[in-house]
Amino acid sequence: MELFMKYPNEVQHELLINLIRFAKKTEVGKKYDFQSITSYKEFTNRVPVQTYEDFEADIERSRLGENNIFWPSPIKLFAKSSGTTNSKSKFIPVSEEALEECHFTASKDMLCLYLNNNPDASLFLGKSLRLGGSKQIYQDNKSSYGDLSALLIDNMPFWATYSSTPSNDISLMGDWETKMQAIIDETIHENVTSLAGVPSWMLVLLNQVLETTGAKNIKEVWPNLEVYFHGGVSFAPYKEQYKKLIPDHNFRYYEIYNASEGFLAAKDKNDSDELLLFLDYGIFYEFIPMDTYGNEVEKIIPLSQVEVGKNYAMVITTNSGLWRYKIGDTVRFTSTLPYRIKVSGRTKHFINAFGEELIIENAENALKQTSKLHAAEIAEYTAAPIFMDGKEKGAHEWIIEFNKAPKNFSEFAKTLDKELQKLNSDYEAKRLNNMTLNPLKLIVAEKGLFYKWLKINDKLGGQHKIPRLANNRKYVDELLVLNKN
Repeated sequence: MELFMKYPNEVQHELLINLIRFAKKTEVGKKYDFQSITSYKEFTNRVPVQTYEDFEADIERSRLGENNIFWPSPIKLFAKSSGTTNSKSKFIPVSEEALEECHFTASKDMLCLYLNNNPDASLFLGKSLRLGGSKQIYQDNKSSYGDLSALLIDNMPFWATYSSTPSNDISLMGDWETKMQAIIDETIHENVTSLAGVPSWMLVLLNQVLETTGAKNIKEVWPNLEVYFHGGVSFAPYKEQYKKLIPDHNFRYYEIYNASEGFLAAKDKNDSDELLLFLDYGIFYEFIPMDTYGNEVEKIIPLSQVEVGKNYAMVITTNSGLWRYKIGDTVRFTSTLPYRIKVSGRTKHFINAFGEELIIENAENALKQTSKLHAAEIAEYTAAPIFMDGKEKGAHEWIIEFNKAPKNFSEFAKTLDKELQKLNSDYEAKRLNNMTLNPLKLIVAEKGLFYKWLKINDKLGGQHKIPRLANNRKYVDELLVLNKN
């Protein structure tokens, strides 16, 4: 790790050339003549940037048992995406190399970072409570697919299963609500020292643990609990709730960025919320500045040309055969020596109906400050545009489910609007004197609304997420109908 932190660009270039050489005899390798590529410039001139839709036909062939299409070793595992950006499921190839050299190696190195930063840690004297996907591993022709977390649990090294709870049988159960109680029954008597899973679903589990045990807080159930490894969604809306559940100022939170496509980054310092970009785990990175994203001529740059503070869409080339693939996430660099990032959102999760370019990072920070000022606590939320209708100006509509409601919803909405303007100058310009946009509209969700929506859409548990921002009204309108029933 010290090597790629000290020589990041050299490590990345060597990795790219090795990926190209390894795949030179695949169909893709022959199509773009990988054998003669010796530089990044040649690679970018020949291989186009692609989306899942561009890869889909080849992925389907691979799922049906064909080999050597985009990666030389046989691919038997496919991570089924949560489908928050598309209603259609995506199946991301997970090669043996990606499993061993990316997901598992990066996981071990992430634990090493934690132990190096916390020499007093007692992590391995107890067990890690992992909250995996809600789907079982499905056999489909000659390949298997499931949530990434389910694939990792089903294929993890034997030594890791001894330090984890619950058992694989329970972790891979299909029915989410049945599984939750089974997890609680099996884990409440274990010596749990760490937690791992998506914040929204882990919160549901921990609250049910308190209901089952009658304990006042989680430390009464697991007194040796010391760290929570979380990822998948922003932790900002949930942090205060976790502090109440785990009232221990020494308790640690470690964010990881482990997507279906690979283990990309992890927190490497106790006192920071930045993530160290992992550069030597089979993933080569490129970036599209968001001010050019979706334009006729997108600007695509290598890691060596990124700037601190700018927002980028990620493009990755992986050791599962994804070549110059738009992963759909956006990041902002906080440092270039070494390269550290914050995940700022999704390329399809934003509101830009009126030129305001509101991203998830803006929303999370505005909600955090507004909740603090109004002593409120948010469970879930989503937002979408109210489109202009005749002479009626547009606006943003927010549906928020509160754990602890503010005293005055109208004042909460006014404060949220002001905080968004402070954080986003484009939104501020559109809101000036109500020139283009009216004040945002707040809809208070009934208790359990988002859970009901997830259940109806078969999205309970695992890596399924609430779509925070959308440039259309699909999610908001569905929720509004449920909110009336």
